[in-house]
Amino acid sequence: MVKEFEGLNLWAIILGGSSGLGLAAAKKLAAQGLNICLLHRSGRAEMDIIRKSFEEISATGATLITFNLDVIKEENRIKVLEDLKTSIGPGRIRCLLHSIAKGNLKPMLDEEMPGLASQDFLLTLQHMALSLSDWTKAIHDAGLFAADARVIAFTSEGSTKAWKHYAAISAAKAALEAITRSIALEYAPYGIRANCIQAGVTDTASLQKIPGSELLKEHSIKRNPFKRLTLPEDVANAVYLLCKDEAAWINGTVIPVDGGEHIS
Repeated sequence: MVKEFEGLNLWAIILGGSSGLGLAAAKKLAAQGLNICLLHRSGRAEMDIIRKSFEEISATGATLITFNLDVIKEENRIKVLEDLKTSIGPGRIRCLLHSIAKGNLKPMLDEEMPGLASQDFLLTLQHMALSLSDWTKAIHDAGLFAADARVIAFTSEGSTKAWKHYAAISAAKAALEAITRSIALEYAPYGIRANCIQAGVTDTASLQKIPGSELLKEHSIKRNPFKRLTLPEDVANAVYLLCKDEAAWINGTVIPVDGGEHIS
C-alpha cells in the first residue's frame, strides 16, 4: 500500500488520543506514514487497554511517542515540545489535532445537586477550547510546524444547540470554533490552515457519560439519511483528507462529518 506521508519525517500531535475520535485518527494517520506524538491523561486501570492500541499504531511502522499528562499545564507543554524537538530532529509537525473531551456535565439547575458554577465553565473552556490556542502558539513559537501545516479540532452540533447537562461543553465548543477561525486567519501567513470537524453522534466513552445518551443515539439514527451512527473511523478518514496536500485551500470552516445527519 502506498503511504501518503511515508519517508517525509512529518508528525501529528494529537491532544487527547487514547480513545474515541483521537485514537481512530492516530491509527489512520500512522497507517498513512505520519509519525505520532500522542498526549493523554489516563489512570492505571485504563493503561492495559490503551497500551494495546498504542501497539497497533506502532505496528504500522510509524514512530509513536506518548505522554501521559495534563495538557493544559504550561510546564507540561514546554516539556513535551522540548522532548519532541530532540526526538524528531529535522522533522516537523504536519498536523495538530485537538481531541480533548474533558468537560463538566452538571446541569445548570438541579434540586438534588449543585448546578454549574463559573469554575465548572472555566475548567471546561480551558481543556476543550483555550488549550487549542495555547498549543498552536507554543508549536509555532518553537518553530516545529511544517511549512504547510493543519490545525484540526473536533466540535459538535452542541456548539449551536442546547442539550441538557451540556451547557459548559456547548460554551467550550462554540469558543473552540471561534478560536479555530481566528487561527485560520492569523496564522495563514505562516502556512497554517485551521478547521473544525463537526462529527455526528458517535458511540464513544465521552458520549456515554452524557445523561440521556441512549435517547440521543436513537434520535440520531432516525434522522440520519444512512440510518446509522457516525463511526470514529468516519471522522478519522476526514482528518486524513484534511491533512492531504489537496486540502490546502480548505481553511477556517466547520465541516460536518455525519452522513448528512445535520440536514434534517
